[in-house]
Amino acid sequence: MYEKPIKELVDHYINLSFSVNKIAEGLIKDQIGADLTNDQHYTLRYINKVGTCTSSELAEVFDVKKSAITAIITRMWEKGLIQRTRDENDRRVVYLTLTDKGKELFFKTEERIHALVESLIARFDQTEIVQFLNTYEKLNNILIETKGKVE
Repeated sequence: MYEKPIKELVDHYINLSFSVNKIAEGLIKDQIGADLTNDQHYTLRYINKVGTCTSSELAEVFDVKKSAITAIITRMWEKGLIQRTRDENDRRVVYLTLTDKGKELFFKTEERIHALVESLIARFDQTEIVQFLNTYEKLNNILIETKGKVE
């Protein structure tokens, strides 16, 4: 079935995955700059996408403990990037939205990240891009399915 022994394929995958993730995160961090951490950028990205959310929702989406999200949110609130609004009916619930400053920073960093990714993707032809994205999406679905079985 495979030309190489499965152990070699697994090792190759692990090495490539580590290298790609490490280099990509570094390149993205360079585009984000000193204003945000990668986690803070992904948080801004999510809140921008949904408009309003809670810390619990973020913890679930990013698959981390609520305490980790609380630390990220607190730093972002201190920087004036997000606004906290208590629910009128249940004071324990706090809604998170982006401030104008948060939106401005998000769009500025997002523009730089898009330019970076576009410069990388431009090195592939259309067929390679489509094939890669289809394969990557299939891997994502397999990982989601596998994670669901483990939990």
